[in-house]
Amino acid sequence: MKKNIKFRVNGKRVELEVPTNRLLIDCLRYDLGLTGTKEGCSVGVCGACTVLMDGDMISSCLTLAVFADGHEITTVEGLAKNGELHPVQKSFIQYGGFQCGICTPGQVVAAKALLDHNPRPTEEEIKDWMMGNLCRCTGYYKIIESIQRAHEFAK
Repeated sequence: MKKNIKFRVNGKRVELEVPTNRLLIDCLRYDLGLTGTKEGCSVGVCGACTVLMDGDMISSCLTLAVFADGHEITTVEGLAKNGELHPVQKSFIQYGGFQCGICTPGQVVAAKALLDHNPRPTEEEIKDWMMGNLCRCTGYYKIIESIQRAHEFAK
């Protein structure tokens, strides 16, 4: 069974016919070519597939694409504006938050959501918010520092 869905991805209107069992991550990666979102564990535990739906974090590996109907989805590709990286992206580069690249898109999207919610979080608030985003490179200290210092890149 298929369903026609309409939603916005990174500000662009999208209309697709998808199987009702198609996962959002597959829709983003294979139907729309947005390969920045990664699939890690496939069970919603690692956070690599984190995207924003109307500003709230979701695991795109658990979410059916049909649930995006009528909503705004933001992927890591949608964070940069007018060719300029988002402050979180700049901070991850500057302060070593980028690791191997598997978890980074989910980490960056989750950090953006945190800073939208709380622009100056404490270390404990960062750890609490980011506990659903795992890094196998064990680079948590640099990720935390990158989030703490992202405000330096905000205009």
